[in-house]
Amino acid sequence: MTYRCRSCDGARLHSVADLGETPLANALLDKRALAQPEARFPLELVFCEDCTLLQITTTVPPEQLFSDYVYFSSFSDAAVSNAKNIADRLMQKLDLTPQSLVVEAASNDGYLLKHYQARGIPVLGVEPAANIAAHANKLGIPTRCAFFSLDEAARMVDEGFAADVFHANNVLAHVADFNGFLAGLAILLKKDGTASIEAPYARDMIDHMEFDTIYHEHLCYFSLTAMECALERHGLAVTDVEHIPIHGGSLRYFIRHRSHPVSAAVKAMLADEKKIGMTAYDYYADFGTRIDGLKRDLTTLLTKLKGEGRTIAAYGASAKGATLLNTFGIGHSELDYVVDRSTVKQGKYTPGTHLEILPPDILLECQPDYLLLLTWNFADEILAQQVEYRARGGKIIVPVPNVHIL
Repeated sequence: MTYRCRSCDGARLHSVADLGETPLANALLDKRALAQPEARFPLELVFCEDCTLLQITTTVPPEQLFSDYVYFSSFSDAAVSNAKNIADRLMQKLDLTPQSLVVEAASNDGYLLKHYQARGIPVLGVEPAANIAAHANKLGIPTRCAFFSLDEAARMVDEGFAADVFHANNVLAHVADFNGFLAGLAILLKKDGTASIEAPYARDMIDHMEFDTIYHEHLCYFSLTAMECALERHGLAVTDVEHIPIHGGSLRYFIRHRSHPVSAAVKAMLADEKKIGMTAYDYYADFGTRIDGLKRDLTTLLTKLKGEGRTIAAYGASAKGATLLNTFGIGHSELDYVVDRSTVKQGKYTPGTHLEILPPDILLECQPDYLLLLTWNFADEILAQQVEYRARGGKIIVPVPNVHIL
């Protein structure tokens, strides 16, 4: 079957990196499931020559990925801080009132919407994971358990839920019906409304070797050029853009109906992407070869350390970590266990590699010689948490963008 572009339906697609067949990155296992076979799916990244969108070729049904989910945003101090920052800014800039409405797609546990609610601004979350939606409602954040889509947006408008502000942080890349999501945004957003959408930036992923951003939940990897191409067909436009550090480098797109003016920042970034070559395949062509080099460097180091009798654990039972471990073939031979701050993940096992997930407190009890940082995108936060581990002589291996030891 010929694969066509998720955004423009073009057929001129070129392979950028083939990571083989991997398990679902967030499909953590209970102990009783370890003996059962795990589903694995092809994981290949391709570039569309027609609209410049980077994307993977396999779509796992969203119900299989998100109906019961283990990622709670509130466990990340960086995610909560980032959310509060943009909420505070938009409340001030847009002069929101108790008559306004803020809607968030993939609202998780209300980590963002709670900042609006605390200031008396009505909010509504749309969250597909039943367990997380129930948790948010229990916390008092009104949340619909649904995937945001054109049909869901139409129902919301019929019920009187047109949005003054629409948030979608790290969700658009996950959406199988990409055009349906944008069409839904176009009808839900009021004429003078503003959407704030965040997604990892394709330039950072390629330039900084962030290959572990690639997993089955992330169907698309956006440049500003690719985003603008997609929005245009739905009567929307990026009117302003910011490059922010979260998740290894992301873009925050401020999106409005096309009648609104476009900032100088948008024009400058579009010109820069064209200048450096992001609109052509050559910019991405050697990414797979560079991944192979990173694999060689990391596995060589871990093998050397184990040969010296060193103990090594990993920090972060993350989706990024699952991609890195499974793609590089790193498991029990190199690592003793994984620690994670999320109590939802503790006691489970990593997909594919079956490493036990333990609380971070174990690091001071066992004091492994080295700690492989799988959640390198939250490095500052984790380093601050692990001051005592490092003071006792523990060393941290950072695998991306190049292998180095702290």
